[in-house]
Amino acid sequence: MRGRTFPLIYGHKGSDMAEVSVSHLDRAAIARRGKYLEILTIGWALFESAVALLSSMRSGSISLAGFGLDSLVEVISGAALMWRMSHEMDQHRRQSTEHISLRIAGGCLLLLAIYVGGEAILNLVRHRVQETSWSGIAITAAAVLFMPLLSRAKRSVGNALDSAAMMTDARQTDFCMYQAAIVLFGLAVHAVFGIAWADSAAALVMVPFLLRAGILSLRGEACCAHHAHSHPPHPHQHEIQST
Repeated sequence: MRGRTFPLIYGHKGSDMAEVSVSHLDRAAIARRGKYLEILTIGWALFESAVALLSSMRSGSISLAGFGLDSLVEVISGAALMWRMSHEMDQHRRQSTEHISLRIAGGCLLLLAIYVGGEAILNLVRHRVQETSWSGIAITAAAVLFMPLLSRAKRSVGNALDSAAMMTDARQTDFCMYQAAIVLFGLAVHAVFGIAWADSAAALVMVPFLLRAGILSLRGEACCAHHAHSHPPHPHQHEIQST
């Protein structure tokens, strides 16, 4: 129903007609859905981060530490997107919060990339050995299953609202799934074959993904930006403005 207008006729035949767009009602409903998705994101990310960071402290796994910290970035990004969705019906504030949300996520991702890369290199140089973490394997396996569903729902909202910030957040959720798969692979290889450097290697593989996502966000671009302008507004569309 996005972009459609419906004629509402007041009075008898021949009286003035007012075409009222209901697209603003759609946007409000979709924005509420976006806020609910970010609440779900924050709740899951807090749980995921707590499990991953506690597991990393017990096992010494740098990839789990990076994964847990990335989950905290998801919390920050989710909070920024909730703020963004709360201004969906105000066009001017929507644009400003969009840019700020992108830059918050981008800055956090770049800092995380620096940390993960540095720690992984130190682990390889110093030949640090970590213990097997079954709780880490469990939480990363759960993320691999859950994150694609959450990302798909966010992408649907981002497309409907033409929101680059929401599309970037969806892509960041995709990265969380990729990272979970990488960390899971490293943890499983270490657990099964006892290869000590598998964890640090998995952490290094995460770094390019984090850098790319962070740079795009700081530039104010979404990783899926071509969707953001794929639905231009209809030239005859009018929105009701409260007086």
